[in-house]
Amino acid sequence: MLGNKVGSMILQETSKPIDSGKYGLPAMETHNVGGGQLLGHDVGTRASFTAYMRPDGSWTGHCHAGVVMCTEGVATFKCDGVGNNSETGGVSFRGGAIFETSSDALSELNGKYYMFTYDADAEGKAVWELYPCI
Repeated sequence: MLGNKVGSMILQETSKPIDSGKYGLPAMETHNVGGGQLLGHDVGTRASFTAYMRPDGSWTGHCHAGVVMCTEGVATFKCDGVGNNSETGGVSFRGGAIFETSSDALSELNGKYYMFTYDADAEGKAVWELYPCI
């Protein structure tokens, strides 16, 4: 069961193809930067993730390094998800994220699993929204 949305961020992606080594299909390395709201705080965020196309045309992605920063503190995160290309040239991912922080203001992030939606258009403008699993 999902709780109420705790975060929404607007991001700009930059991607480059990388060798996937799987099925002769493409892989992408993507970096994004942006900001928005998380737990009622104005935040900036940066992340790097890798996505691999699967034989059915969908993508599996892993964010191995992400950070959320606000004046009240910093949190790191990791994500995994599954995505599909959109008809308009973008991509849509759904998945889960875990966070770690020593910030009192962001401490609600610790010890929980968050589901996310991540939708990017053909120009790399993305919206990332987070919902706690309860």
